[in-house]
Amino acid sequence: QGLLGRVTAFYGCVEAQGRGTLHCHMMVWIDGALNPNEIKERVLADMNGEFQKRLLAVLDDTISNCVPDDPPDVEIPVPSSAHHPCSVRGPDLSAALPQLQPARQLDLRNVVLKSQMHTHSGTCFKYWKGTGPRECRFDLDAANYCPESSFDPETGEINLRCLNGLVNNYNPTMIEALRCNMDIKFIGSGQSAKAILYYVTDYITKSPLKAHVAYAALEMAVRKLNENESAEESDTQLRAKRLLQKCSYAMVSHQELSAQQVASYLTDCEDHFVSHEFRNLYWPGFERHIEKQDPSPECDRNRQDDSELVDNSDSDTASQDDDDDHVVLHEALDEPAEDEVVLTVDDGRIMARSGQLADYICRGVALDALCL
Repeated sequence: QGLLGRVTAFYGCVEAQGRGTLHCHMMVWIDGALNPNEIKERVLADMNGEFQKRLLAVLDDTISNCVPDDPPDVEIPVPSSAHHPCSVRGPDLSAALPQLQPARQLDLRNVVLKSQMHTHSGTCFKYWKGTGPRECRFDLDAANYCPESSFDPETGEINLRCLNGLVNNYNPTMIEALRCNMDIKFIGSGQSAKAILYYVTDYITKSPLKAHVAYAALEMAVRKLNENESAEESDTQLRAKRLLQKCSYAMVSHQELSAQQVASYLTDCEDHFVSHEFRNLYWPGFERHIEKQDPSPECDRNRQDDSELVDNSDSDTASQDDDDDHVVLHEALDEPAEDEVVLTVDDGRIMARSGQLADYICRGVALDALCL
C-alpha cells in the first residue's frame, strides 16, 4: 500500500519548460480503481449512498489546496523557516512526536507558500483577446472557492472542494518529501479523461524545435550544399545523402537546450520512468490487414469517390483506349491487393521472413487469447 493505494502501473516523462526547468508528468494507475463510466453509474444509481461518501472522503484526504495553519508553539528547529523550503530538508524526524508534529506542520506551510501559492502575472492572460472577463489560463483564482466536494446529480461529475483558489492541488506527504511545486488530479469523470487524453497526445507529438526555426535551418543547409557542391560530387544519390546529413546537423544545431537538460544528459539521468517494459509496434501493416479483412465505410467512400472521378472524365472525347483504361482502373479499385510474402535465403533454404504482423497472425495456441 502507498499514499494513493496499491499502484499497478505508472508512466512518467521528463520535460523542460521554456526557462529550462525540468519537471515530470506522470500518470498512475491504482489497483481496483473504477473507470469514469463505472463511477458515474454507481453514483447516479444512489446519490446518497455509502460509495459516494467514501470516494469523496478519500479524495479530500489525498488532494489538498489550502495553506496549512501556522502552529503556535514549535520547539525544534525548522530549516525551511530560515532558508528557501526547496533548498533544505524538513525537520529532524527523530524528534519526539509531540514536538515533531507542530514542526512538520510549519515546514509544510512554508513549502506550500513558496511553491504552491499562485500569483497572477502577464503569462496568465497571454491568451486573453481583450474582450470579456480576464481568466487565468491556469484556472487559479480566489473566486474558485468551494467549501466541500460533491457530485453533480445530473451528470455524475465530481466537483472537488477548493479551500483556496490560488493554491495548486498537492498531496501533503508527497510535497513534504519532494519539496517542489506539484499538481495532482483524479481522473474520475469522462470530461477529465478526455482532457487528459488530449493533453497527452498533444504533448507527445510536440516538437522541441519550432517550425519557423526548422524551416530556416533546412533552407540554410540546402543553400550551403549548393554553394559547396563540386563537379565530382554531382552523383544524385551522393548529393541526396549529403543533403539529409546537412539538414539533420542544421536542425540539431538550432535546437535550444537549457543547462539543466545538458547536465541531465551528461550525468545520464533518466528522461522517463516506467513500471513496465514496452516494445515498438509498427501499426501501418496491422492497419492495412484490418482494412483488408473489414473495410471501413470511410475507405469505401473514398474508393467510390475515385470511381466517380473516373466515370466523369471526358466521356465524349475519350477514345476506345481510354475506355479500356477506365475498365482496368475500375477492376484495380474493386480487386483486393494480393498478399505479399517476403522470402529470405538462410543456408540455402528459402523461408518466409518473419514480421510483427505474421508473428501475430501465426501465433501458437498458447498465445491465442493474447489480444493485439
